[in-house]
Amino acid sequence: ESAEESSEESAEESAEESAEESAEESAEESAEESAEESTEESTEESAEESTEESTEESAEESTEESTEESGTGEDEADGASELTLGEGEPEEPRAPRRPALIRGKIDRHGVAIGTGRRKTSVARVRIKDGDGGMEINGRSLEEYFQIERDQLVVQAPLKATETLGDVDVWVRVNGGGTTGQAGAIVLGIARALQARNPDLHEALSDGGYLTRDGRMVERKKYGYKKARKSFQFSKR
Repeated sequence: ESAEESSEESAEESAEESAEESAEESAEESAEESAEESTEESTEESAEESTEESTEESAEESTEESTEESGTGEDEADGASELTLGEGEPEEPRAPRRPALIRGKIDRHGVAIGTGRRKTSVARVRIKDGDGGMEINGRSLEEYFQIERDQLVVQAPLKATETLGDVDVWVRVNGGGTTGQAGAIVLGIARALQARNPDLHEALSDGGYLTRDGRMVERKKYGYKKARKSFQFSKR
């Protein structure tokens, strides 16, 4: 009997303990689940609220910017329309650049004189009012320079200043070849035109006709065949 009583008591105690443990575990699990659900819900709600607020703020900012841009565009259009009404004084034309140094000269007969140089060529040019004639060493331009390129080069400063056909040009040139002589004549014509009318300085300067081309053939050196070319090397 005592054994039976003890076994029954132990069974009852174990059953009570297991019931209490299961109740405690279920209570803890339910509390954890409810806490997790509440935290998840709160995080989701806060994220949704933040996204909604950010979208609303961005939409408001974009609308404000668009309204401001439209307002500024309208203001600019109004200003442009106001500027195009033709009110106010017209701008005065800019005065042409004046030369700091004139290398040509005018003689006592009113003839403009200019000297040009290129390589080893020297050209002495005289310009006076006329009908567009050009004489180079007693011959015409087409007869003296038979290459069209050289003819266009010589006429370039006259075309740039729109004086081709209004002046007579007399040239005496010597030294060098056709290219050097053509360059010397161009510089002489440009200097004579500048001396005749200083207002033509800007057109002549922009075209580069008043610049002396200083390129020359490099001199031969001692011990060399040419300026830089050497003789054939022989070791023995």
